[in-house]
Amino acid sequence: MAGGERARKVENATGELVGVTLGNDLSRVIPSELANLGLPELRAVFAVRYAAGELMLYDSQGEQATGQGAIIACVDTSHSMYEAGPGGITREAWAKACALALLDQARHAGRDFVGILFSAADKLQVFRFPADEPAGIGRTLDFAETFLGGGTSYQTPLTAAAGLLEEEFNDASRRRGDIVMITDDDCGVTEEWMRGWNDAKHRLGFRVFGVAVGAPRVAEADSVLDTLCDNLRAVEDLTDVHAAADLFRVI
Repeated sequence: MAGGERARKVENATGELVGVTLGNDLSRVIPSELANLGLPELRAVFAVRYAAGELMLYDSQGEQATGQGAIIACVDTSHSMYEAGPGGITREAWAKACALALLDQARHAGRDFVGILFSAADKLQVFRFPADEPAGIGRTLDFAETFLGGGTSYQTPLTAAAGLLEEEFNDASRRRGDIVMITDDDCGVTEEWMRGWNDAKHRLGFRVFGVAVGAPRVAEADSVLDTLCDNLRAVEDLTDVHAAADLFRVI
């Protein structure tokens, strides 16, 4: 599913391909229009249509600047994530599958990937997959199979994620990373922490995507997760692989 959604992206144009429109944006001109430039007798026609804004262009929707920094998946591995949903799929299994698809997404985009497994405030494990190094099968399996158990703390994994993006900015001057928070629980954060979080978000320009897996109430408008995220969705049917399809069109 993720690979299919990635293929629907238009090169040099963000968003989902929805058809063809008319205009004069040369970055979105369809190949058959550009072919006319190869024929001397049609170049004048191309120029006239360009001036009139009547060239055929790829049309897309939901346009948004794609990130360039690391993709960081924060995966909740508290006790409740082991609960099975429809089809016998656990929330943990769905979350890990989504995170591994994001790893693949990062590989295709030449971006670093970091998997952060979290639960209670004192339980955290970080798995780093730099873009310029092979994603070893052993490390990938360790990330997929590790389960911490315990309660849920948002501040610990998000602080770690922001710190990694800060490190990337200092070392490589890359901004606009993407953090994906996958959880089934809503928990509080302090006002002081929230101020620091907003400062880091503004300074580093990262986006935060939230996935409330198997727990739609976590995605309600007044939830803490909603406050933290720029883009939030609830996944109720864990057998529906397309439930998070939009993630792979905008990340």
